[in-house]
Amino acid sequence: MAAATITHYPPAEAAAPSAAPRKAHQQAGVQLEFALKVVMSDDEILERAREILAERLRRVASVFDAPDRVREYLTMHYAELQHEVFGVLWLDARHGLIEDELMFRGTLTQTSVYPREVVKSALLKNAAACIVYHNHPSGAAEPSSADELLTRNLKSALALIDVRVLDHLIVAGAGRPTSFAERGLL
Repeated sequence: MAAATITHYPPAEAAAPSAAPRKAHQQAGVQLEFALKVVMSDDEILERAREILAERLRRVASVFDAPDRVREYLTMHYAELQHEVFGVLWLDARHGLIEDELMFRGTLTQTSVYPREVVKSALLKNAAACIVYHNHPSGAAEPSSADELLTRNLKSALALIDVRVLDHLIVAGAGRPTSFAERGLL
């Protein structure tokens, strides 16, 4: 649970007759009251942070305008999971976020991904592009040969319906997610 600091302020009568200290005392009292009402657990704070990052990602005109926000968002949501997940950030023609869809859940070391289901979802979302992602609970962000093969298969399948795969990110722990695009693997 988050800790709150309580500071004792003297009663208003003991304060100097000047209006400035009295106003400061009143503001401090309001801040203390607010702080006592807004005590949140660590999990509640993290969930609120996730909501804020998701909202920031939705507000950008294009994910290319804020690639660090995409990384922050994915890290905050998926870095600490104890099982693998595979998801897609569906994007419109201007690369604005349509939806973050968590498509598959796996085990500690693997996730089964079905390109057919990814293509179906792309059509339902009316997406023009996407960024695929998955996590590595092991903390190692290096792509495996299976990750590279999956990316090629998804890129080919989605190209048939004119949906571009802009990147594949691997989230592993609190480190910077690995980008297939930056490594020339797309």
